[in-house]
Amino acid sequence: MVNNKTWKLGGSLEINRFGYGAMRITGEGIIGAPKDEAEAIRVLRKAVEMGVNFIDTADSYGPYISEELIAKALYPYPKDLVIATKGGQLRPGPDQWVPDGQPIHIKEALEGSLKRLKTDRIDLYQLHRRDMNVPFEDTLGVLKEAQDKGLIRYFGLSELDVESVRQAQKYIDVVSLQNKFSLDYRKWEPELKFCAENNIAFIPWNPLNAGRLVVNETIERIANKYKITKPQLSLKWLFNYSNNILLIPGTSKVSHLEENLAVRDMEFDPADFEAITKASLEIPKKARSPRKPYFAERQAR
Repeated sequence: MVNNKTWKLGGSLEINRFGYGAMRITGEGIIGAPKDEAEAIRVLRKAVEMGVNFIDTADSYGPYISEELIAKALYPYPKDLVIATKGGQLRPGPDQWVPDGQPIHIKEALEGSLKRLKTDRIDLYQLHRRDMNVPFEDTLGVLKEAQDKGLIRYFGLSELDVESVRQAQKYIDVVSLQNKFSLDYRKWEPELKFCAENNIAFIPWNPLNAGRLVVNETIERIANKYKITKPQLSLKWLFNYSNNILLIPGTSKVSHLEENLAVRDMEFDPADFEAITKASLEIPKKARSPRKPYFAERQAR
């Protein structure tokens, strides 16, 4: 069980490990503007006010809406704020995602993110998905060129296995990997271990399974013992599970944000932590959160 409060991206850029994911400040299906823009602005400002200095977004959230709201709410940015964004996906419609790793698209996506976020350099730029129809080296090559021009500080990847990360490392220095991971979804355990062994941050997306977290009696009992909700327990367990995990739970409500951040300073008894870990592996596979396919991603091939 670990409890380091911060992580150094690339070995030098220190951030708080409890961050914020800005996907859900957009409209339904992650398309269009939020129903309550004022609340979205309040969430972003409240997160920073409460000590969050790592915000994760993507050009495909909206698309573009999330990045625009971040700039509207927080620019000029606090000196220590790190904004990570992503590129490499198209949005043909609500809840539809199609990878596009063509160099021209990646270049345009990056240029758009820089403009919307009102910055000259992205601290952490992540390839949102690998496009299997485009040679990996072509996609990564245009990103390396952007880094050489000073437009990107560090690189990250998303939803890839160890073999793909190793392949990418031939072209770029990978400092983070963002894969789906939660108390009830542990498919990417080998990737988490690989990242921990290689000083690469691991960023679990959908850490609360969009509010549909699957638990069992042991997990419920321990949550009741600490007088916290099951989502809160899940976040704190993730925080303690590996020292390279960066949490980015997302929400569109200030109340939910405050609930998520409330467990930052709580402590598990080591025996309870081990019991949670064991119990999470005992959740029947058929009951665990299913891997959410990236819809049109496979249909396009």
